Amino acid sequence: MYINKVTIIGNLTREPELKALPSGLNVVNFSVAVNRNYKDKDGNKKEEVEYINIVAFGKQAEIINQYVKKGHQIFVEGRLQTRSWEKDGKKSYATEVIMENFQFGNNPKSESPTSAVKEAVDDIPF
Repeated sequence: MYINKVTIIGNLTREPELKALPSGLNVVNFSVAVNRNYKDKDGNKKEEVEYINIVAFGKQAEIINQYVKKGHQIFVEGRLQTRSWEKDGKKSYATEVIMENFQFGNNPKSESPTSAVKEAVDDIPF
């Protein structure tokens, strides 16, 4: 058995970028910051931050682009995928989370999605 499953709760580090694929399908790219707090061997408090790239497609991409902004918290479930490309003879790689499911996080009430958005999210087939 093989499992490729990722669960992340973090804050957006930049505004989502919506684009359309040649097929017409919408895709949105954004990144989230995830913090880890711990104590080192000397007992000093430390914090590490990981920046994770997320990709969403279709209706989810449209909802993310419209209602989620830099600084907002989001819960993302998905799978890891590595893509590669070549530019000027140099091969590059990027590992991203392909979003399969999401929930809006804890944001100020003034910035929370309306009930219409929540209904739209409920209509997304998972």
